[in-house]
Amino acid sequence: MNNAKKAIFAAIGKALPAPASAPAIAAELTQLRARIDATRPERVSGPPDEVFLDRVQSPGVAASAERIGSLNDLPAAVMRYAAQHDLALNIALQPHPNLEALNWSGLQTRDHVGTDETLAVGLALGGIAETGSLVFHSSPESPTLFAFLPLHHIVAVSYKNIWPWMEDYVRAFTGAPPPRNVNLVTGASGTTDIEGTLVRGAHGPGWLHVVMVGPPTD
Repeated sequence: MNNAKKAIFAAIGKALPAPASAPAIAAELTQLRARIDATRPERVSGPPDEVFLDRVQSPGVAASAERIGSLNDLPAAVMRYAAQHDLALNIALQPHPNLEALNWSGLQTRDHVGTDETLAVGLALGGIAETGSLVFHSSPESPTLFAFLPLHHIVAVSYKNIWPWMEDYVRAFTGAPPPRNVNLVTGASGTTDIEGTLVRGAHGPGWLHVVMVGPPTD
């Protein structure tokens, strides 16, 4: 490195502030977290699972939803949905062991999703009450295309895995190895880009049905 470059870098080094100490960084982080809490809108008041279901069925998200007692009740919920929409009992089943272990008698299932799939059933990692979003981390048990290819997508999610705020979801996985792909799915796919007319299924499923698994039972 020539003398001119050394002089430039030396001048830059002198102009930079001294590195902050660990206590100072921790104090700034505390202030930032407090600011997040103070500026959040009043969108999550009540049990996260109930707020999530309300948001999912709101006009802005426009999905349908129901609650079942346990995952064992999911096949019956799928059959009810298929009957309501006059769909064949032929489904693409996300290859998650918790889904594959269920009793799917009366339905034809396969572990892959086609490009022209009518109905697929999946299991979300969790949900975010703030936005009514489902969370999917890609893996062999959760192929990404299941969230995009079917016309109708039925997704089960445990009431225990609903985070109140987006920050709560991020915090839950801070420091963990990241998945190759993360998808936050908020409602069915639709667009009004062409002449202001709503078109379903433009970029993904045209219909999304969320099945909450677990309490309350009242």
